[in-house]
Amino acid sequence: MDRFSVDYRLFAASHAEAENFADAIALENTVEIPRDVVPNGYIEDVVLGKVVSVAKESEQTYLGEISYHIDAVGTELPQLLNVIFGNASILKGVKVIGFKFNSDVRDLFPGARFGARGVRTLIGKDTGGFVCPVIKPQGSTTQELSDLCYKTAVAGADIIKEDHGLSNQKNSLFKSRIPECAEAVAKANAERRAMGEPGQAIYLANIGGHGDEVEELAFYAKEHGAGGILLIPGLFGFDAIQRLARNESFGLPIMAHPSFLGPYVLSDDTGFSHGSLFGDLMRLAGADISVFPNYGGRFGFTKSQCQHIIDRCCASDGIGKPILPSPGGGMTLDRLDELFATYGEDSVYLIGGSLLRQRENIGNAIREMVECLA
Repeated sequence: MDRFSVDYRLFAASHAEAENFADAIALENTVEIPRDVVPNGYIEDVVLGKVVSVAKESEQTYLGEISYHIDAVGTELPQLLNVIFGNASILKGVKVIGFKFNSDVRDLFPGARFGARGVRTLIGKDTGGFVCPVIKPQGSTTQELSDLCYKTAVAGADIIKEDHGLSNQKNSLFKSRIPECAEAVAKANAERRAMGEPGQAIYLANIGGHGDEVEELAFYAKEHGAGGILLIPGLFGFDAIQRLARNESFGLPIMAHPSFLGPYVLSDDTGFSHGSLFGDLMRLAGADISVFPNYGGRFGFTKSQCQHIIDRCCASDGIGKPILPSPGGGMTLDRLDELFATYGEDSVYLIGGSLLRQRENIGNAIREMVECLA
């Protein structure tokens, strides 16, 4: 019987304890009843999670693989996530570190609509890393934000991304900001075309508001010129991304932001590995671009953790199309050569605060980034 499986790191004092722990996780994530009262037949044979293997990893940890049947999932992404790490997330000493998705999961959740190649085609950039200024700070007026959109786009930026903190604050209301910023980017694109440039910038509007407004605001952004959107799955859920990614009428790329997701990865003995969250789960949800904190910045991710994210965003065995990793969070112009050597050209390079330091020289800084990432 074909089943998909999840790899867990289990913290246990012995192999026997780790095996018992794995059995408990298989129960908790599916039937959630004592093992001795699991009904024989279909529920025991199909619905119940099955421990595939438990192997020692270190003096304190074991690697456990547990398989699940699609019948425990149904057809909705929230229940798939519930099976992967529902009740087990409340247990101490268990961390999700990888997935082996089968055709059942892949058929239900096809992943990103565009992926890395699709975004590159949309922008018209055959090679090179993507330059992505962050439009900020919160508290700015719509005019100030749209001016920054124009200056960065006309200088050659590829993706003009709103800061995740721009929502619907009184200084720049969502429904007034989006048309003006989109128009500013469109003006810059027209000037670039007139100069013979083949590529164009796309403007990604941040979707805030209430949970039941996500799709309405995303379509509003599309109708008023946005070339894609930014969504925060830690606030609105991974299913918010998936619904839009699979909506034929929407059809724009989606960038996922890591805000609120830190506790999912920062602990050694719970949550998810960096690559499984910011790579595999973002692909599963349908994000085309996955933002994560860059190593050496202010958030403390290590280079190896960032590399794991890159690997899982780009891996051929992931869900759907490979997607674009997007390092940010304290990126500076003087580190671009080093970071490009680490992340390569199929990455979106975010730059925010250090770009604003350039003030009247912002255009020159963007052009420097374009040249460096070529």
